[in-house]
Amino acid sequence: MPDSQIVVETATHAEAHNPALLHHFAEPQQQRDAASLGMWIFLATEVMFFGGLFCAYLIYRTWYFADFAAASTSINAALGGANTAVLICSSLTVVLAIWAAQTSRRALMLLMLVLTMLFGLSFLGIKGIEYHDKFVEHHVPGASFSFEHQEVPSHPGQYANPRHAEIFFALYFIMTGLHALHMIVGLGIFAWLLWMAWKGHFTPEYHTPLEIGGLYWHFVDIVWIYLFPLLYLIDRHK
Repeated sequence: MPDSQIVVETATHAEAHNPALLHHFAEPQQQRDAASLGMWIFLATEVMFFGGLFCAYLIYRTWYFADFAAASTSINAALGGANTAVLICSSLTVVLAIWAAQTSRRALMLLMLVLTMLFGLSFLGIKGIEYHDKFVEHHVPGASFSFEHQEVPSHPGQYANPRHAEIFFALYFIMTGLHALHMIVGLGIFAWLLWMAWKGHFTPEYHTPLEIGGLYWHFVDIVWIYLFPLLYLIDRHK
């Protein structure tokens, strides 16, 4: 038997006994490519989902720009900025976790996964503080909503229309709430990845779940990068 045929059969035999290789894939790279394609397709549907909300927000912001600007000044930009920094740091720890898996640094991988989850929990905690403030100030759309005598930042002496401001807060809670829900899902994913990493399932040859989970986490971070300036910073004078 030729040596080349022996090498091919040996490699095929090894792949057939690879516990991470599912039976319907011929090789690990094919499995990895299929998983990546599936996640990118899923993220494309998420882009369309959030894209509709962004379009609705921009349309209303164009119609009621001054009223939205007045409502925007009532949310805490410092807390929003802190959350932005937290998510940027969490994206870094995700990348480092994947790099640690690729270079057989198990302890570092576990540490980075834990830090990623702590950053995610910190984000939700800060968002909880923001939501509490809005409830206390009666800025939650509904029967108890109140937004009286709020000046438009660029037009002193002109007051915002409370009904238009209520639309802003409705979009604020919908968009940030759905984003927070995606963050909670991401924490669940990373809890599972941490358990898998603790069990020693990830190696330089197989760490596809980490990469796929990282794609989802980065997407959630990118959505916030757009939400932050749109909700907190446009035409803000204080």
